[in-house]
Amino acid sequence: MTSVQIGLLMLAFMMLLLALRVHIGISMFLAGAVGYFFITGADPLLAVMKHSTYARFSMYDLSVVPLFLLMGQFATHGGLSRALFKAANSFVGHWRGGMAMAGVASCASFGAICGSSLATAATMTQVVLPELRRHQYSPALAAGSIAAGGTLGILIPPSVPLVIYAIIAEQNIAKMFMAALLPGVLAALGYIITVGIIVRRNPDSAGPGSPRHTWVERFNTLVATWPVMLIFAAVIGGIYGGIFTPTEAAAVGVLLTGLVAWQNGGLNNGGLRECIVGTAKGTGMMFVILVGADMLNSLLAVSQISTFTTDWVQSLGLGPFGVLVAILIIYIVLGCVMDSLSMILITVPIFLPVIMGFDYFGLAPDEKAIWFGVIALVVMEMGLITPPVGMNVYIINGIARDVPLATIFRGVIPFLVSDVVRLALLVGIPLLSLGLIRMFPT
Repeated sequence: MTSVQIGLLMLAFMMLLLALRVHIGISMFLAGAVGYFFITGADPLLAVMKHSTYARFSMYDLSVVPLFLLMGQFATHGGLSRALFKAANSFVGHWRGGMAMAGVASCASFGAICGSSLATAATMTQVVLPELRRHQYSPALAAGSIAAGGTLGILIPPSVPLVIYAIIAEQNIAKMFMAALLPGVLAALGYIITVGIIVRRNPDSAGPGSPRHTWVERFNTLVATWPVMLIFAAVIGGIYGGIFTPTEAAAVGVLLTGLVAWQNGGLNNGGLRECIVGTAKGTGMMFVILVGADMLNSLLAVSQISTFTTDWVQSLGLGPFGVLVAILIIYIVLGCVMDSLSMILITVPIFLPVIMGFDYFGLAPDEKAIWFGVIALVVMEMGLITPPVGMNVYIINGIARDVPLATIFRGVIPFLVSDVVRLALLVGIPLLSLGLIRMFPT
């Protein structure tokens, strides 16, 4: 049996383990270790396990992960989500469908300081959904808009999946954040426009708007969101301005969100312990997955699957964009059964070399890797609301158990259409994701 055949067999073995609900990190590690053993033997396997584990855990860039996770925990416990919704609602809540639009805007704002799509969806469901129900929004529009808005946490920086992709693809984290910013804003605008189209086509899906707020009231609600503005300006502005490295910016973000959470009482009654434990659990889970991914990547390297895949794809004669479309379709299918972090770690080592082997708009290698990363994350974002898994949908259903899963999935379909339009724009116009990088080179 050739090394390529062993590698493919181990990938099938890994998928079997995942189907049996074995943890993704353990599945990748077992498949990688067994395959590596059969190709190279025991001594090389022990050597790569020793060196790769130390190299991964001693990587300075990874220190940003627990910091951003802790920042998200503090933001969740600090009561910032309610202030964001009130501010957005004061400006557009009097429009028909305006309260759902405000929910999307507050999801985008909260995702910008939380960095987690799942946490954004869970937090904003508790804040926004009761208000939408009180104003007679249909369950499909109410839950669908929150589920879609929650996905913005994966793309709007700071985002942990962006950090992981940058590390796996060996790209600059600050550049990845910069590249994802405009696509994240486009996503929020697309969802807001989608809400407007839904309520225009079906006026009964949204109840009457809230009373129009005066400019003084709007200013007061906006002032109440100053911690969010300060944190975002300090973290993202500090990175883009060259004042902080991403890790330093994350530390500043943790300090500021921690102070806000403490001031608002979110750290009382065991709140601080919950934040620390939640961060520790999230960090431990991610690092286990990363170790498993490193073992799987070692197998891919020694079995030469990436080279085999690149040569095979090029021999099909699909052309650069045919290959890209095929990869995106695979991502959409995988998104139905797999979370975004798992997809990044499993697929990027295979798909990225394929993309790098083609010419796209004459892009330089680094720009091509960043452009593909943004596109891939957009598709993974779609997977958070795509049936039958759709993690955001299940989170909302777990909180609002009286809203059936089928109703929520029906509600997210128009937002998936918006995602497809945005994806086409990002593929066809690379400047949407690379423009800021070219304007502000780091």
